[in-house]
Amino acid sequence: MTCLITSRREYDLNRSQVRELIKQYLGLEHPADKAQVSGSEDEGLFSSFYRIERNLRHALQPVYEVLFERLNTHPGGLRTLSILREDILSILAEENIASLRALDSYLMEKFITWLSPAALELHQITWDDPASLLEKIVAYEAVHPISNLLDLKRRLGIGRRCFGYLHPAIPGEPLIFIEVALLKDIAQTIQEVLWDNPPIPESEATCALFYSISSTQPGLAGINLGKFLIKRVVTQVKREMPHISTFATLSPIPGFISWLLSKLASQRLLAEGDNLSQPQAEGSSSTFYENILKPEEEEALMSLPKDIAAGENGMDVMFNLLTSTSYKWIHSPELLSALKSPLMRLCARYLLQEKKRGKALDSVANFHLQNGAMVERINWMADRSDKGLSQSGGIMVNYVYRLDHIEEYAQSYFNNGEIHTSSDLHRWVDATDTA
Repeated sequence: MTCLITSRREYDLNRSQVRELIKQYLGLEHPADKAQVSGSEDEGLFSSFYRIERNLRHALQPVYEVLFERLNTHPGGLRTLSILREDILSILAEENIASLRALDSYLMEKFITWLSPAALELHQITWDDPASLLEKIVAYEAVHPISNLLDLKRRLGIGRRCFGYLHPAIPGEPLIFIEVALLKDIAQTIQEVLWDNPPIPESEATCALFYSISSTQPGLAGINLGKFLIKRVVTQVKREMPHISTFATLSPIPGFISWLLSKLASQRLLAEGDNLSQPQAEGSSSTFYENILKPEEEEALMSLPKDIAAGENGMDVMFNLLTSTSYKWIHSPELLSALKSPLMRLCARYLLQEKKRGKALDSVANFHLQNGAMVERINWMADRSDKGLSQSGGIMVNYVYRLDHIEEYAQSYFNNGEIHTSSDLHRWVDATDTA
């Protein structure tokens, strides 16, 4: 870390020179301030401005800019710079250092230029690819881990596609890859995508479902290669299979449960502070208290047997069930029935109404919405893995890319934070508590 910071300062710009040039610039008399000047005199007076501006531009260019540009042209240079930025991000996560923050911003801008779609090759990854490449797919799969070679072969076989972006500077390793299932309809659970066997004939498929997208280079964080990859894959699939008319996702909701547990915990504390035994009791002194549960949801949770769902009120019961790492509730029809309504309603609220700086709070939602997708449907018990249960209570969401509206939806989301939804979602949205 010390070496990186020292090098950053050594290769930084010369601020003394910058200050001196600024002083010279501010000391010049602008020709427009003179009463009368001829054309030749005007050019002569402006020459000093042009000279200092040129010198100032040069002085404002840090030494590392030239170093990085040259390094990028050498074999292995792009990977080295990616590793460098990964280290920088790791340090910045622990400590906000202004010089490294500036270096990170510069590197990110350069990566966006270097990794333009024109510089990337779309490659369909198949079972016939080199073992070294297939090993990287297994290692980097970040959404639904690949359990064994049979699982990998199934994901690359009939009814499935896997596409990656390759760059000539990092041969044999995709920078990002996406997995696609060819289906008759939009899948509602990840189980049917990963484990249904045999798949339908590809000629009968009408839907291309994106069910996993994974980046392989931590040093490229924040660079939206996925946006270009999805558009390229849509074009490729549409060209090869014109009968595919629907392009959708089955996506995780990674921030839902952490958001919900934070909400429940804060409301429980407020309730305790107000000495409340029931949610939103009359006379609550706190202006921050919010009714997380509907009366019928409260009643359903409180009617559960105390030996399996303990708590003084519905929020206590829900909090205790969702924080249990055993996930026993998914094996109880009674518990599932009591939890379904509040979890689905609050999940719709989280996806559509909870925002940060005007954009969706959930990172995956923000990714697809800024790419021009719409929220089609939320699916109950769609991912029963430990990861799915801990992140989203087993709920997954379908985003749909309507080809005629992608740019329109992306623009309205970017400008106004507008989230387009289907009519299917209205039953949960209309019931969402917006207090």
